[in-house]
Amino acid sequence: MEEISDLIIRNGKIIDGSGGPEIFSDILIKDGKIEKIGEFNPSIKAKKEIDANGFIVTPGFVDIHTHYDGQATWDNYLSPSSWHGVTTALMGNCGVGFAPVHDHDHDRLISLMEGVEDIPDVVLTEGLEWNWNSFSDYLNILDNKGFDMDIGAQIPHGALRLYVMGQRGADREPATEEDIKKMAEISAEAIKSGAIGFTTSRTVFHKTSKGELVPSFDAAGNELIQIAKEIGKTGKGVLQLVSDFLGGYEEFKMLEKMVETSGCPISITLAQTDGTKYDYKDLLGWIEDAANRGLPVRAQACGRPIGLMLGLNLTLNPFSGHPSYIEIADLPLEERVAIMKNEDFKNKILSEKGSSSNGLVKSIIRNIDNIYVLDKIPDYEPHKETSLGSKAKKLNREINDYIYDVLLEDDGNSLLYYPIGNYLDHSLEASLEMISSDHTLLGLGDGGAHCATICDASFTTHMLTFWGRDRIRGKKLDLPWIIKSYSRDNALAIGLDDRGLIKEGMKADINIIDFDNLTLYSPEIRYDLPAGGKRLVQRVDGYKYTIVSGKVTYKDGISTGELPGKLIRS
Repeated sequence: MEEISDLIIRNGKIIDGSGGPEIFSDILIKDGKIEKIGEFNPSIKAKKEIDANGFIVTPGFVDIHTHYDGQATWDNYLSPSSWHGVTTALMGNCGVGFAPVHDHDHDRLISLMEGVEDIPDVVLTEGLEWNWNSFSDYLNILDNKGFDMDIGAQIPHGALRLYVMGQRGADREPATEEDIKKMAEISAEAIKSGAIGFTTSRTVFHKTSKGELVPSFDAAGNELIQIAKEIGKTGKGVLQLVSDFLGGYEEFKMLEKMVETSGCPISITLAQTDGTKYDYKDLLGWIEDAANRGLPVRAQACGRPIGLMLGLNLTLNPFSGHPSYIEIADLPLEERVAIMKNEDFKNKILSEKGSSSNGLVKSIIRNIDNIYVLDKIPDYEPHKETSLGSKAKKLNREINDYIYDVLLEDDGNSLLYYPIGNYLDHSLEASLEMISSDHTLLGLGDGGAHCATICDASFTTHMLTFWGRDRIRGKKLDLPWIIKSYSRDNALAIGLDDRGLIKEGMKADINIIDFDNLTLYSPEIRYDLPAGGKRLVQRVDGYKYTIVSGKVTYKDGISTGELPGKLIRS
């Protein structure tokens, strides 16, 4: 019989992204879209057929919080996110990125991205070609490439401030009326040319590699409001922000004004930490109140701890704030390990008190007893009794002494896990409260960033395995809800109504998953970035097929070489 479609997926258990119950049916795909759903006679043929019997069939996942701004310019494969069912990713979050830019500001933007997102200078220097200036130029570069997923970009406030204000912007001087006018105009033009949104950062945790606060940290309210207002005139665009809310509710009211003035939706990072002036419940309450008053304000939250990976071969370790360690920190790993195995050096470090201006190091020092070793199959809701602090106590050993020895295991390649956020109570009940809100989006995976610090791009897989199947210390979540949250809800939140749903006429972005055997492994280090740079990745088994625009991009976790992914323009 004549082929009538490009692909038929047969016998799958479809969880369609609407939140409704699963159905057993076939899917016919043609020209990159879902043409028909139903039970098709075996005589109906296609160029390719997939038997999905025993597997779940879901929409491709939409990750609204990534930092592939650099990687997308030198790599067609946006891993590790693409290994975890993500078929659309939005980058340029947290006010950092690489456009717009003057030719003399390349090093400034590299320092900004290195400090905020832990992407090494050498990787960016080697990888970035800098064949753009305006944001439109940057989009045009991406538009000429194919990827293993679709990507969208946002214009970052940090780069924008440097572009318009130069050194004054880097020094966080107040913007003049003319500065603000220019920034607003450039932002609106970026949205018109295809940027999905505008992003900014107001947190002390975000600093350049030189330790300076980011240019946008304390930008005045009128600056943000005028930028948002000008963007609003385009009739499209979203806003994204991370903040410590040092100004409390007054600062939140400023964000409400951005939304009211522009009509643009805003999403705000939400997490439970011990390093902010506000409680997550306060911010969640403000967001819910604003949303209930009709303002498009959402939180971005995640379903597991925001976890720092610690080790001698990574950016941070439990002794990063100790003077004796700082003296040897830049030596090759083998040399450092040899020095640290010396008993006199060990005693010297243990006699010191760690201190640092780095907020992450401060947090590690405050919570030194709340560090864990992850098993091959990681437990992201570990009992307090399994922490290194508890183990040291049982062995009647001083905590730093015990951690020091654990850190040197495997020739100094031991990896430790510190849940810096969402785990103050040694459970994920806080995460459950955050992600269960009607005004929350699943995000914060940070794919492409924190190369040797955080490995959370696997949030999509973790939501499925942990909350949808394996949790034993409390409530689980319905699988259709999880899939809807990571597909249709996120797609609509950033203005994409053509995906995130298995429905006739929709874009054919699809995952076929062996849900019963879906397995997430512990993070590991790979040296596959430009200049041999390192990054943390997490492998997974169970994604049988990932499909983008009707093309199979991954089969059993292995790339097929197909690159149907494109730049999405607003």
